[in-house]
Amino acid sequence: QAHLTESGGGLVQAGGSLNLSCTVPDLDFEDYAAGWFRQAPGKERVGVACINSDGDTLYADSVKDRFTTSLDQNILYLQMNNLKPEDSAMYYCAFRGGVVIGPSLLSRSWYPYWGQGTQVTVSS
Repeated sequence: QAHLTESGGGLVQAGGSLNLSCTVPDLDFEDYAAGWFRQAPGKERVGVACINSDGDTLYADSVKDRFTTSLDQNILYLQMNNLKPEDSAMYYCAFRGGVVIGPSLLSRSWYPYWGQGTQVTVSS
C-alpha cells in the first residue's frame, strides 16, 4: 500500500553533515508516525529519530543534539550534523498510520512500512 523512498546518503568526512529525505505517500491519516532507523553490518536495526503527527520527536541517545528530524507535507527529513564514523550505516525511512505515543516512537515493531535504505558512510 505505502511506498517510501529515501535519498541523501553518501560519503562524508567526520564532522560533516548530511540531510536525508524520505517521500511518503499521502494517505490522509489523522494520526501517524514516521522516522529513521539505521543498520550497520552485523548489527540490529535501531531507531535513530522519529516524529509523530503531534509533532513529538524522539531521538536515540547516540544522536541526540546532532540529528534533527522534521516533516514537511509528505517529506520526512533527517538533518545529520557533526557526523561520526560510528554513524555509518544503512538508513531506513519508516512509516506507520496510526497513533504512536512518544516513548514508543523508536520501537521498530510499530512501523509496517519501510524504504529500501540509503547508505551513509562517515570517514575519519
